Amino acid sequence: MSAEFTAPRLRRVRPSPTAVISDRVRALSESGVDVINLGEGELDFDTPDHIKQAGIDAIVQGDTKYTAVAGTAALKKAIINKFSRENQLTYQPNEVIAGSGAKQLIFNALLATVSAGQEVLIPAPYWVSYPDMVALADGEPRIIACTEDNGWKLQADELKAAITPETRWLILNSPNNPTGAVYSTGELRALAEVLLDAPHVLVMADDIYEHLCHQPAEFATLAQVEPRLASRILTVNGVSKGYSMTGWRIGYAGGPAWLISAMQILQSQSTSNPSSISQAATVVALEQDNGFLADWREALDKRRRRIMACINQIDGLSAELPPGAFYVFANCSGMLGKTTPKGTTLASDVDFVEYLLDAAHVATLQGSAFGASPYLRIAYAIDDLRLDEACERIVRACAALR
Repeated sequence: MSAEFTAPRLRRVRPSPTAVISDRVRALSESGVDVINLGEGELDFDTPDHIKQAGIDAIVQGDTKYTAVAGTAALKKAIINKFSRENQLTYQPNEVIAGSGAKQLIFNALLATVSAGQEVLIPAPYWVSYPDMVALADGEPRIIACTEDNGWKLQADELKAAITPETRWLILNSPNNPTGAVYSTGELRALAEVLLDAPHVLVMADDIYEHLCHQPAEFATLAQVEPRLASRILTVNGVSKGYSMTGWRIGYAGGPAWLISAMQILQSQSTSNPSSISQAATVVALEQDNGFLADWREALDKRRRRIMACINQIDGLSAELPPGAFYVFANCSGMLGKTTPKGTTLASDVDFVEYLLDAAHVATLQGSAFGASPYLRIAYAIDDLRLDEACERIVRACAALR
């Protein structure tokens, strides 16, 4: 009976693989199993105290009512100043919007602009939600396979070959989830040259991991590199990753006024304004000192090197040191065909992920969820001692394979 009431559009999407693994980890943990979760994209650092205090102050002061749909005037000002200060981008108040996470803003932008049959170009490996959001908007996700040899980054000739008259968007995520790839200014400029010759293509610059770059990589965003494209670029960011504020649910975006207006209309008829308390905290996050980020990046650098050391001692796994985000995207092709102590042959990256969860009680995510197989995404933003324990468990589990 229930299938009769489900809209056909729902058949075009799958549950988020990251949510699925998180649910499995919670279920195992609740049953008493000590699972170490390297599958979830979340910093273990606490939200900085001055930002938390701003949220507390907002509650105490009664800042708990509806706000303007696109965000308070104070938050819009903070967003505009952030874009100007850090990215050399200039926006007016009607060209920025805040939402309940960057995810909502990306979805709203696609829903507002994509018609049935129109294509959205998505370089792979990609964040798991991109193709499904395109499908929900009745669009066609067109995946462009990027290679490990090219640092997992889209090449100008690949972009040019992929663009058709039906192309509506290109989604560009740097630093990238799941690979940690960071586009250089030169690489962005090469892509921009192609896009300048395709005036019907909009660009989504998903910069959510902006503050999580490791030297010598340097962050740049496309509208900053090529101002002539600015009228076609939606630059999306937020406080979830860089400020360890995932639960606060605040994302923001800057772009052409017509697009921001369309996104605001959708938001007004769905979620309305993001949390007033979270908005107040985000103003402080964007306006006050973020010196803590240097310490966080130092801690993350040690952790990524710990994971790389683990991978390098395992026959069958390999990876390059990722320049950004907090993931290692490891090639696990050498594990396929091996047999577990229970006699099961590993035939795919999904099998390998299941084996690590069952045998080592370590949760990771299969590369096929991100459009690249056979790979493994390992999120290393967890407590150092737990990360050490996870590495030891992975080494032991892999040593038990034959």
